[in-house]
Amino acid sequence: MQFCSNCGQPVTQRVPEGDHRPRYVCTACGTVHYQNPKIVAGCVPQHEGRILLCRRAIEPRYGFWTIPAGFMENGETTQDAARRESLEEAQAEVQVGSLLAVVHVLHADQVHVMYRANLPKAEFGVSPESLEVMLCDEADVPWEDIAFRSVDYALRRYFEDRRAGIDRHHITAIDLRPRPGR
Repeated sequence: MQFCSNCGQPVTQRVPEGDHRPRYVCTACGTVHYQNPKIVAGCVPQHEGRILLCRRAIEPRYGFWTIPAGFMENGETTQDAARRESLEEAQAEVQVGSLLAVVHVLHADQVHVMYRANLPKAEFGVSPESLEVMLCDEADVPWEDIAFRSVDYALRRYFEDRRAGIDRHHITAIDLRPRPGR
């Protein structure tokens, strides 16, 4: 970071008063610019025992397989983001269920939040972000071509739970957005 997004003046890196880490601080207006991890939200949609996978049409990891997932937008919950990404990447309308995995990807300054999801109808398709979309059984998952370690982890956990007879497709999160008029 070189310039303040608040006033456009140069920033310098220093430890602000009362803090313990170096931050970018504007030399003119004093705004402290915090750099925090980005949240990636996604889900493992299942339909009649098979899961939905997408083959990436974008970098990073072009041509590799993943679950529908992507960066969360302001104003949405992680479940909203997982649902939106399923629609954007696989043209699939899903019902997001319970939390499956939270993976800290320290080298990329990201936190990946993955959910279980239900795909009520076997309706899906390719998008500008996906070369191919498929429903597959566990035996047909292209494990050697999974795009990200966090996705590999989430898929393995999903199948472990299923083999153990654990059904966790219920909704477990609450929405704490402000109510209108408050």
